Amino acid sequence: MDGPMQPFERPPSSASASGYGHWFLRGVWTSFSIPLLILMSAFVGFAGLARESGVALEHTLFMTAIVWALPAKVVLIGAIMGGASLPAAAFAVALTSVRLTPMVVSIVPELRTEKTRPVVLYFLSHFVAVTSWVLAMERMRAVPRPMRTAWYCGLGGTLIAVNMVVVAVVYMLAGSLSPTLSAALLMMTPLYFLTSLWGSARERASHFAMAFGMVLGPVFHVLTPGFDLMAAGFTGGAAAYLLHRLTRRKAKVGEGTP
Repeated sequence: MDGPMQPFERPPSSASASGYGHWFLRGVWTSFSIPLLILMSAFVGFAGLARESGVALEHTLFMTAIVWALPAKVVLIGAIMGGASLPAAAFAVALTSVRLTPMVVSIVPELRTEKTRPVVLYFLSHFVAVTSWVLAMERMRAVPRPMRTAWYCGLGGTLIAVNMVVVAVVYMLAGSLSPTLSAALLMMTPLYFLTSLWGSARERASHFAMAFGMVLGPVFHVLTPGFDLMAAGFTGGAAAYLLHRLTRRKAKVGEGTP
């Protein structure tokens, strides 16, 4: 006899007939998780950083809603503090957001149906960041395909809305938050990203790429400041790919495959 059904595992056959509102609320519920708590702690650090940098509260909230991905906002604040021009700041933010392209490419086919309008997918693509992507790829397969857009809208929209509230509250209370604590909280997000991606990696090549990136990041920060992330990512990814191909070729030779 089967055990009790776990949330988001085996939806009943009538699930596809449920309303969009029902699945939107299930997406909202899915967002309340350990990853959200970690993300909130990182936005605590971001709010303190924005206040210390002299960015107004309304501008900080606008950045949280529109830019969304945390590294891009940190880069934007750095550009503002450095007196960069608007095109230069926009280009820097765009470079940090390029890393999200593979996530968008992988998640859009899971959301799309024959009747899905492109404007809906464009809108939902705005919600794509590491936290929403990890949660979606773990849970979305159990959501009926026609309801996935509503479900993901609830998930991504809640992540943004909750962190906007966190940013507003912390910004007004940031005077009592030490810079060291703000920086420590800000560091929790990349640590979470690293552990989540490491655990969800399906091939050793992904582990190689992350290991190479951690080693090469500090090196390129000294050699090519300003382009260190791009250089470390490209070099580490290429090295991991070549190592993966070499390992597979040796395995085939060992098995006697031509």
